[in-house]
Amino acid sequence: MNLPLIVTPEAENDLVESKRWYDRQRPGLGQEFVLCVEEALERIRRIPQGASEVHPGIRRAVVRRFPYGVFYRVDVDQIAVIAIYDCRREPKGWQKRDG
Repeated sequence: MNLPLIVTPEAENDLVESKRWYDRQRPGLGQEFVLCVEEALERIRRIPQGASEVHPGIRRAVVRRFPYGVFYRVDVDQIAVIAIYDCRREPKGWQKRDG
């Protein structure tokens, strides 16, 4: 059974802000970041239980090439992405989100 993957507005904002930051570092790097995040989202779609649980009920899929994680919750009827977050940052930022 394939569950729909929902990206919360907060997670979408994380993606937009991070892409902007990477584009300022080097033109085109932001798009490379987005492609790697999309790859992580596809892994989550295929195997929702495949990533490690890092907080009660929350899993983290690692983004290839970048120090980011996609934090998500697997519900009965959907997969909810609650954050796309730099793993070097204080985790309390995404932990306050309930998706």
